[in-house]
Amino acid sequence: MKKIAILGPIPRDHIVTHQGHLIQKWGCVTHPVIALSIMAGDQIEIVPVSHLRQVDLDNVREVFNGYKGINLKHIGTRNDQGDIISLRFLDMNNRLERQTGFMDPIVPDDVKKLVDCDVFVFIPISDYEISLETLKFLHKKSKGIVIFDAHGPTTACLTNGERQRKFWIDRDQWLPYIDVLKMNLEEAHASCFKKEYETQDFSCPPEEVVDRPALLAFATHCISKGVKCVYITVDSRGCLVYYKVRGEVREEMVPAVPVDNVVDTTGCGDSFAGGVGFGLLQKPRDYIGAAQYGNALGALRTQGKTFTVFKSLEETNALIRNTYAQSI
Repeated sequence: MKKIAILGPIPRDHIVTHQGHLIQKWGCVTHPVIALSIMAGDQIEIVPVSHLRQVDLDNVREVFNGYKGINLKHIGTRNDQGDIISLRFLDMNNRLERQTGFMDPIVPDDVKKLVDCDVFVFIPISDYEISLETLKFLHKKSKGIVIFDAHGPTTACLTNGERQRKFWIDRDQWLPYIDVLKMNLEEAHASCFKKEYETQDFSCPPEEVVDRPALLAFATHCISKGVKCVYITVDSRGCLVYYKVRGEVREEMVPAVPVDNVVDTTGCGDSFAGGVGFGLLQKPRDYIGAAQYGNALGALRTQGKTFTVFKSLEETNALIRNTYAQSI
């Protein structure tokens, strides 16, 4: 049986949506773990790896109760620390964030019994949650595919609790140990930095502006450092995919799975990463097919406040076929 690990925090989220609705739930790792369980829990082993506060452990275990294929042996409370986050959405894609609890980092000791996993999906949401030594350890000891979300290293927690975007300055120290790099457009801007800035240069481009040549140059740099594929999600438009074919970096746009009504976008990026992980678990070099699974799970995540939005493998495959019929 194939085995996939999902590594990152399980924050206690307090969310006010762009429609003004209040949602309180457990986030991040829970989204892809339960999505994959609903989709293929009878076919694969899914291993969440996270650190929690002792007071939260039973409640988090209850969240996963009844879902097939989930191995909970790697959720621990060793240091009695876990993430607590408040989110207030300004619109579907932009939000104000505050953090009042902090998970201790995932270190090599947390994964030493998981080197047999076929895929590792790292979905940190802050820059301290995954140690670089953990990726180095897996690079040396495991043959599994390492998928890494740039949300973590491009997000800082300030001493007043605010969560703010930051440059990923030590990016090139991480890239040799990442097989698949996933990020959104804002995170790409924070990862593709200049050597020197003028004051007026610090503003991010408008969301509707996608500088394809600059993104291609950035992805090419990542691939030159050892990354095999770069995914850059561009909100409702879809996902840009960069990978090398016969020595040349190829860029492809995989359109989004259309949705009529967006209820809650929390966890969309995490769900996308889980979908990519599932796709590469089936076909390790099919980066376009993996993006389609990512887009499908990301789209499904927007459709409600609970995990009932996710579908079976048969239904998910039908959604993918209906969306990408001309390209399959």
